Parts: sequence; structure tokens; C-alpha cells
Amino acid sequence: MHDLSFSRLETPTQVIIERGFIGKWWNPLPKPIQDIIIGKSWNKECPIPLQDLAYINVTHWLSKDDLATGELIFHKNLAREITEIFLELFLMHFPIYKMKLIDHYDADDEQSMADNNTSAFCSRAITGKEGVFSLHSYGGTIDINPKFNPYVKDKIALPNGSEPYLDRTLNIPGLIKVGNACYNAFKNRGYSWGGHWSSLKDYQHFEKEPEKFI
Repeated sequence: MHDLSFSRLETPTQVIIERGFIGKWWNPLPKPIQDIIIGKSWNKECPIPLQDLAYINVTHWLSKDDLATGELIFHKNLAREITEIFLELFLMHFPIYKMKLIDHYDADDEQSMADNNTSAFCSRAITGKEGVFSLHSYGGTIDINPKFNPYVKDKIALPNGSEPYLDRTLNIPGLIKVGNACYNAFKNRGYSWGGHWSSLKDYQHFEKEPEKFI
């Protein structure tokens, strides 16, 4: 677990401020962030070098009236794009219930999902395919509100406790549905959605193929 005050970081590479939203990113990664992720979400086997990653802070809604600052790591070439996506979500009042680096959970995806944490970069294997890098390892993939947007394969839903949200007709803020604010923000920028997959459903998951941004 880490307790890092965002204000302690050096001047960000770029800042976007609009209608109550503040988005910032740093590239290269600030030293305190490197110290947090090396040996957890990033290691020497990672297909993306450390210098190609950006640390990002964004304002987001927790609920109708409560705001928070979330943090994520993404590929530097997508830093502006993902910040603009979160600006769009902010303006549409789409809630993000928690957004911490996955290193807060020792880079354990199951722990992060169980806490309904929105997370992005993590150098790891595809679920069920040891030795094959997940696209999360390239910095162009994100999982949003995983408790309400579960990963589903056969009769297994992850995280545990997400089974009620297999009903995708529920009218719950934070659910991702075709045509809603979150879906459109990513799809309009060329991301694919795990909710469209046929062999399984990963409703929390948006990804952009590495060849499109590296």
C-alpha cells in the first residue's frame, strides 16, 4: 500500500483544466511512481520500457455529488487521449468508484477487482494463459468499475459478488452498456470492448491494439 500526495510530484508534463475537471500527466514517470511500480506492475520482462509509460491524474465522480482524484498509468502516446476520455466521462457525470494504481493491491488483479477498482497498466499474463502477455502490459487497456462490469466465462463471474450485475439491463450508474457515455467515449477513439466478445464477456474491459499506438 502506498500513500502518495499528488502535490509532492514535480511539475506535470501537461495539464488539461475544463469545467471543474483537472487532468495531468507525467512522462517520464516521476521517481516516486517508479519506486512504487518497479517489481510490481512493471518488471524487466515487460514488453514496454519504463520510459514509455505516463502517470496520469484525473478528476472523476464517485457519486452524483462527490469528486475524487484518480490515478492510472498508460502508454505515453495515449496519455492525452485517455485524459480526454476521462474529461468526457466527467462532463457526462459517469461515476468511477475507485481508481488507484494496481500496485496498491500488489499488482493482483483479483484483489483490485474485488475492491471495484478501475485499473489500467499491469504487466501480467492473460487470464488463463500463463506466459502470454495481457494487453494491459502495453499501456493501452483499462478495466472500469469491475464489480458492476464483471468478467464472465462459462458460469464463473469475477470478481466474487458481481453476479447480480450479470443482468445488463440494470439501471445502475457505472454500468457500461452499448451507447452509453463510457462505451461511446472509448469506441469513438478506436477501442474494442470486452462486452462484445463471443467466447467470454469482459464488460469492464476496453483495449486498443498496441500496433495502433506504439
